[in-house]
Amino acid sequence: MTVPARVRARTTSATTPVAESLLRAASRAPHFELRFGLPVDQAERAEWTTCAEFLDEPQRFDVWRKSLAEWLREQYGEAPDRTTAGYVMSWYLNVVGVLGGLLFHTARRVPSLRPADVALRVAPEGRPHTVGVALLTDDFACLPEDPAGNHPAATVVADENALAALLRTRFAAHAAGFVGSFGPTVRLGRRTLWAAATDALDSAAWTAGQLCGDETAGVMDSALLLPAKLDPFTSASTLKATDTGWTRRRESCCFHFVLPNAEACGTCPRVCS
Repeated sequence: MTVPARVRARTTSATTPVAESLLRAASRAPHFELRFGLPVDQAERAEWTTCAEFLDEPQRFDVWRKSLAEWLREQYGEAPDRTTAGYVMSWYLNVVGVLGGLLFHTARRVPSLRPADVALRVAPEGRPHTVGVALLTDDFACLPEDPAGNHPAATVVADENALAALLRTRFAAHAAGFVGSFGPTVRLGRRTLWAAATDALDSAAWTAGQLCGDETAGVMDSALLLPAKLDPFTSASTLKATDTGWTRRRESCCFHFVLPNAEACGTCPRVCS
């Protein structure tokens, strides 16, 4: 079972600066599909759904959660509502965060994160988690020294702090739409939803650094994105160095622990100090 999709993608060029940046970033994430535009093949395209369609039609989240519930019952014998809500919440927000975080880390470019400009692909078989994200517009922001700063699709900002603030703002705007659409369909509080958004943004650049072979640089980017507790996010970056490497305290919970015989995740806020 898969999430029904009616993707209406705009026509975009695969040779624009942000498309080229995305192609380079995709090589760093071989197990996750990161693409510019949607497939030409109609059968493949049907597996993609724009974020705008999710937010405009919240029943799509219900379909997604029902598909997940079927998988959870096969694996665990039960599918608690909190768990299906927690998984879908994390999957959705993390994918949007990864799109912004990877381009910020690898190219110092910030794409549009408007719901109409981003599409998701959910695995059509097995566990229905997100397995791909597509950017559907050429628009991007960059630094003054960016060689493509004079491109018609570029918006130049003053410095790295301004670029990080723009990514934070764009991600927050998308997350606000998600909270408003998904929130009424689940029994999760507003604080929980924004905690998940905080985790997604904080993890995005860190993950990019890990994928690109410089984890510390990713951590530094996370500090740029969340230098303090800035509303509506629930904390500053919680990344910290330990004797065994970098780790972070999660703000949100996926509710995996309520499954039969399941243990809490190592970074669950219930067990991680």
